[in-house]
Amino acid sequence: MTHASDAAAPPDLGPLLVRIAEALERLAPVPAARGDFEAADAFVWQTDARHPAPVPKVSRVEMALLKGIERTREQLLDNTLRFARGLPANNALLWGARGMGKSSLVKAAHASVNAVMASEGKSPLKLVEIHREDIESLPALMALMRPAPFRFVVFCDDLSFDADDTSYKSLKAVLEGGIEGRPENVLFYATSNRRHLLPRDMMENERSTAINPGEAVEEKVSLSDRFGLWLGFHKCSQDDYLAMVEGYAAHFALPLDADTLRAEALEWATTRGARSGRTAWQYVQDVAGRLGVSLSEPPAAPR
Repeated sequence: MTHASDAAAPPDLGPLLVRIAEALERLAPVPAARGDFEAADAFVWQTDARHPAPVPKVSRVEMALLKGIERTREQLLDNTLRFARGLPANNALLWGARGMGKSSLVKAAHASVNAVMASEGKSPLKLVEIHREDIESLPALMALMRPAPFRFVVFCDDLSFDADDTSYKSLKAVLEGGIEGRPENVLFYATSNRRHLLPRDMMENERSTAINPGEAVEEKVSLSDRFGLWLGFHKCSQDDYLAMVEGYAAHFALPLDADTLRAEALEWATTRGARSGRTAWQYVQDVAGRLGVSLSEPPAAPR
């Protein structure tokens, strides 16, 4: 007689079912991109959801507080305003020293242009940020914006590519190439510490090992050529640095006399070995804390 306890235990199908489910997920089509561009004036592209997430309040610096970059500021503002009004404009690459306000300028220009558009009774310009690691999904974002009744600036902060990275090809194709080309209602703005978006040792290595060194790096270097407007940000002078500090101090009405403010600001920069908009903002945060002044709506630190 066979007892129930002697019967073979049923196999554990759990791991098998998990593998089947994972395989089906991999075979499932990528969800179609979707987005409601009426929801806000600024968005962050969510590549997993294929959806631009609205940003109700953008962290930004007022245009007037961006000191030491006046000429660059006007160039980007003019380019952005022309585009918002439906006139020809260029993709822009903001490159150079860290902490000098590259990304802050993009966001400030967007706010300033929309103030003008509102005064003219026109539709606002939309700002859509895409993260560096999501560049390969840029064509999907472009396809979503192409039929939309708005004009867009797509913004990528701290853009650069490493030796084994081929995603730059997606960006290059979208900016100028492909059958459709870049949508006429879209501009691309990027910030980078590198003028050519590639590390120098990578370019030199390709030149040294190529049969035709000039052609070996032409494709990679030409990526920067897709940006018609190049705006350089250089390390600021002592006068520019102090102007930034004084601008912040006046904006927040810090109760500190001018001589003390200047002396402390210079010492602060010396201890950090750098003068920049970011360094100026960090000093202002320190002095405001010491003086018990609340920065209820502080500008974002320049980048």
